[in-house]
Amino acid sequence: MKRLQRLRATAALRDMVSEIGFGQSQLIQPLFLAEGVTKEEPLSGLPGNSRHTLTSLLTQFEKDLAAGVRQFILFPVPANKSNRSFQAEFVGTAIQQMRQRAGTDASIWVDTCICSFTETGHCCVHDSRGRQDLAATHSALSVLALTYVKAGADGIAPSDMNDGRVAHLRAALDGAGHDLAPIMSYSTKFASNFYGPFRDAADSAPQFGDRRSYQLDVRNRSDALASSRRCAEEGADLLMVKPGQPSADLIRPIHEQTGLPVGAYQVSGEYTSLALLAKEKFLDFDKGLVESWHNLRRAGATFIITYGARLARGLGL
Repeated sequence: MKRLQRLRATAALRDMVSEIGFGQSQLIQPLFLAEGVTKEEPLSGLPGNSRHTLTSLLTQFEKDLAAGVRQFILFPVPANKSNRSFQAEFVGTAIQQMRQRAGTDASIWVDTCICSFTETGHCCVHDSRGRQDLAATHSALSVLALTYVKAGADGIAPSDMNDGRVAHLRAALDGAGHDLAPIMSYSTKFASNFYGPFRDAADSAPQFGDRRSYQLDVRNRSDALASSRRCAEEGADLLMVKPGQPSADLIRPIHEQTGLPVGAYQVSGEYTSLALLAKEKFLDFDKGLVESWHNLRRAGATFIITYGARLARGLGL
C-alpha cells in the first residue's frame, strides 16, 4: 500500500515538501561523520564543511539548529572497510543523539550506500569473479537502512543506483514495522565529473574502474527519466536529480511523469565552483549561492541538498 502519510508525519517534513513558497526549510544540510578521525577536519574543497568526530558533529548540529536548519542528511564514513560485512553502530549512536537534541523539529535523513564501507569504493558488492552481486548488495543496503531507521532517522536516501534497490529497501522497512519511514531516492544520478570534493570527504573513490556501469550516462535523457519512474514505481516517496544544475532540465519532467516531489543535489563540484569563483573575485559568493538555489527552484525542485543550507538565514532566505 502506498503510504501518502509518510511525508506528513512532522512539521519539518511537511515544510520540506511544501509546494508554495521557498525558504530554509527546503534546504538540506549534509553532515559527514568519520568514525576514524580524532578531531574535526575542515574540507578545503567545501568551505564551511568538515569531516566530524561524534563530538564535533553534535556541536555542529546544535549550531545548525540554532541557525535555522531543519533538514539534514548524514554521510557515514566508517574507520574499517569490508567487502562483505557492513556494520554501522557508530552511525546509530550519532542518530540517537541527534534525535535527542532535535526532537521532531528537524528531519534527519541518512545517505544509504556502501561506497564508504567497501574496500573497493564501489556502491555494490562484487563476487569472486569481480561481477556485481546484486543480492548481496541489496542485503547490505537493508542492514544499513534498518540500523538508521531503528536509531531514529526520519528516512533513508539510497544513492547507489543499483537495480531494484528501492523495492528491496521498501520491503525491508515495511517488514520490520517501519512502513511510515520515507525513502528519498537518488533516482536520476549521473556518472558525473562534479563529485570530486565529495569523494575525498566520504573516502569513497573507486579503487578500480568507475561507476558508469550502474550510474547514468550524462548523454541519455530517456534513461534518466526511466530511472526515476522506476524508483517511483518501486515505492520511493521523494526523488532526486544529481548533480543539480546540470540536471535541471529533468526536474519538472520527472515530477510530471511520477507526481512525486523532486529535489536536486547541489553537489560538491557545483558548490566548490562558486567558492573558487568568489576567491578569484569573479563572483559574490553569497549572491551566487542564493541565485543558484533560485535557479533550481525555478526548474521545479521541491527541496535542495546544499552545503550552504546553514548560511540561508543570514542570506535572507
